[in-house]
Amino acid sequence: MSDVTSPTGDLMDSIYRTQRHFYDATRKYFLLGRDRLIRDLAPPQGGCVLEVGCGTGRNLIKAARRYPHALFFGLDISEAMLEKARHEVARAGLKNRITLARADAAGFDANALFGRAVFDRVFFSYSLSMIPDWQQALAQGYGATGAGGRLLLVDFGQQERLPRWFSRLLMWWLKQFHVTPRADLKQTITSLGKGRVLPLYGDYARIAEVVR
Repeated sequence: MSDVTSPTGDLMDSIYRTQRHFYDATRKYFLLGRDRLIRDLAPPQGGCVLEVGCGTGRNLIKAARRYPHALFFGLDISEAMLEKARHEVARAGLKNRITLARADAAGFDANALFGRAVFDRVFFSYSLSMIPDWQQALAQGYGATGAGGRLLLVDFGQQERLPRWFSRLLMWWLKQFHVTPRADLKQTITSLGKGRVLPLYGDYARIAEVVR
């Protein structure tokens, strides 16, 4: 397993130690497509869902409320974000259905963390663009997807159908937060298996799915 005390973990903690307190209030305006991804999860009765890079727990809480018949798990490399997530999960009264753990997305052992090796759904929500070894993280997520299950993700696109000035401004702004939209996301997704990548809002964002 990758070391969660790595420079990446330290960097994420330094970024989010303060931001975690207002992260959800601000990100709802530009992390577009997250709720669509949650609607698309549709886990089976008694199913298990893993979020890789769960941050404040916002997505897990919304998904757990939408799918009361499923169990949810989340991992993140930032202890600062996990502290916020634990608080929010407890406040929502969902500690019995949401389990959190600290781990590196590019090298986690799901069985050691959660007592299960595979899940019916695995998803990434605006986390791949912050993971240095994002292709390995995707491979890890796909490996944790059970047979017949689905891996889903949403993240920033390349703004191909939006004005060039907007794209340049957005890319500059994202760089300040160590966010890098993945230009070759489609190729990586399709290399894993039967998958698809769809642009949202003029390619502001991209949503993807791979069937195991």
